[in-house]
Amino acid sequence: MKTPNIVFNGIGSYVPENIVPNAHFLNHEFFMEDGKPFDIPNEEIIKKFEKITGIKERRYASDDQLNSDLGHLAAENALKNSTIDKEELDYIIYAQNFGDIEAGTNRIDNMPSLAAKVKHKLKIKNPDVVCYDVIFGCPGWVQGVIQAYQMIRSGFCRNIMVIGAETLSRCVDPHDRDGMIFSDGAGATIVSASYDDDRKGILGFANRTDANEELNYLAMGKSNKPNMDDNARYIKMKGRKIYEYALDEVATAIQSSLKRSGIFMENIQKVLIHQANEKMDEAILRKLGQLYELRLEAKDMMPMTIQKFGNNSVATVPVMLDLVLKGEIEGHEIKKGDDIILASVGAGMHINAIVYRM
Repeated sequence: MKTPNIVFNGIGSYVPENIVPNAHFLNHEFFMEDGKPFDIPNEEIIKKFEKITGIKERRYASDDQLNSDLGHLAAENALKNSTIDKEELDYIIYAQNFGDIEAGTNRIDNMPSLAAKVKHKLKIKNPDVVCYDVIFGCPGWVQGVIQAYQMIRSGFCRNIMVIGAETLSRCVDPHDRDGMIFSDGAGATIVSASYDDDRKGILGFANRTDANEELNYLAMGKSNKPNMDDNARYIKMKGRKIYEYALDEVATAIQSSLKRSGIFMENIQKVLIHQANEKMDEAILRKLGQLYELRLEAKDMMPMTIQKFGNNSVATVPVMLDLVLKGEIEGHEIKKGDDIILASVGAGMHINAIVYRM
């Protein structure tokens, strides 16, 4: 039997309408990790934050929206852009980390799975559409696509929906300046078998997990503000450690994916990297260029959404891909036949990368 290409057959996204500018945090009480208040005004904290991360605003889900609601809207958009019927799906893989957190709480809810909730919201009747969630940090959507590739290549599947969605705004510490990074959003893709003669789709991938000293670079912890609820837990990160880790390892993971695909870096048109920090992503691209003795220009090769959308975790890469394909990111387009890279890094610590031909 002929080996199929594994391609994106429909891409969709959903970004909440609620825009939260940096000025929203002017009246927050920020504390350092040791519980002491900052001795500089919030205006200066926010100014430095914007200079480092590039974030000017972000999007938060409305109070009546859950993570699975965002994922459902992205899934509907992906199906509209695909060539298949929803009943033809073999699997729904939902990349997320905190489940359906209700507004006003930070209580994680992962039962039933968000993938099963989306199947219910889509009114899919076929019992053979199997659903499960992937908890893989911010690289979850990329990992879900890698899993879909492997499952389809096995010969037992033809169409798999991969969703990446999160409502990080509900699990951040309002007294931790790092909380300004995170946001909400959703992206979805139909990954399908294609029997065209031309080589296209997923050409190669690489992934890794570093769980020794890197394990708790991103973890849950208590509020920075003293005397807060001892039972509440929020996202905590070691920013400098993550920056150094990503700079050292993401470029080499991309290099590994290129080697496995047989594609030269010189042929890559776009590099879509998880939107965690503008300066970090630019540094990763420079490091990648150094590995190949190439000068890679971020403004030409690396679309960015973090300035407007912040870091919406598993959603950043599929949302960015969807917007570029729609022509909604100024200065960037992806055409048929282009070779691109999709890469991410996050809690675990996990890194993955895919080489894809449109």
